Amino acid sequence: MKVFDDRRCTLGEGALWHPRRKQLFWFDIVEKRLMSQCGDKQLSWAFDDPVSAAAWIDDEALLMASAHGLWSVDLRDGSRAHLCNLEHDNPLTRSNDGRADPFGGFWIGTMGYNAEPGAGAIYRYYKGKVRKLFSPITISNSICFAPDRSAAYFSDTAIQKLMRVALNTDGWPDATPEVLIDFSEDGLNPDGAVTAADGTIWIAQWGSSRVVGYRPDGSRLRTLSVPADQVTCPAFGGDNYETLFVTSASKGLDAGSLKAFPTQGMTFSTADATKGLPEPRVIL
Repeated sequence: MKVFDDRRCTLGEGALWHPRRKQLFWFDIVEKRLMSQCGDKQLSWAFDDPVSAAAWIDDEALLMASAHGLWSVDLRDGSRAHLCNLEHDNPLTRSNDGRADPFGGFWIGTMGYNAEPGAGAIYRYYKGKVRKLFSPITISNSICFAPDRSAAYFSDTAIQKLMRVALNTDGWPDATPEVLIDFSEDGLNPDGAVTAADGTIWIAQWGSSRVVGYRPDGSRLRTLSVPADQVTCPAFGGDNYETLFVTSASKGLDAGSLKAFPTQGMTFSTADATKGLPEPRVIL
């Protein structure tokens, strides 16, 4: 792993490669910023509430999840237009992990600001409406999709399990979620995830300084070390989608940890993974 962007995020998350702009976007949730790098230019957009995940709409706009809503964000000036509410009547929660699905929808999870047990849920935004899929969830994470559209994956970091659920032809859950990987015996904490073209599920593991690739049957394929303790979210991008980008967080780390790893909270990249796929477009 090498440093892709040297800005230290308090809580870096939501990595997204825009396939048309050829540009990486990510968030610092705590600092309420959408971030990007275009060439050698570091970019950021500031908002008045926490922002955490995104998908692409067109060449100039992203769908963005804020604490209590979904928005269309114009990348030319940072202005945003409201699409729908998300737990707007619950001041205890905010959005967390999210990703576009292969059917034009967008899955987005919520959680309590202080990770209150069972305070969150996972929703799907599809054709202008949002619907709750799963609850209760404590820390929503690892939302990603099988390349053949057959299944979705998600985790509740608090219970240390990656779930798999079958999807129907419109992308809605079509069965009861089942445990694919149980990380609890090894004390591992699944965070953000993305699938590769071959179906491998790459999962950032919070507190473990690594991203791990798992086969679709749940067996471990390989591990990539990251020079940060709190690894949060991977995304494929770059030429031919052969670069894996990874965000991280510096939140809660003491001076000793920051000194040991000066790159804590930065965003990284490596070509030593596998080939990914373009992120799907969200259809409003």
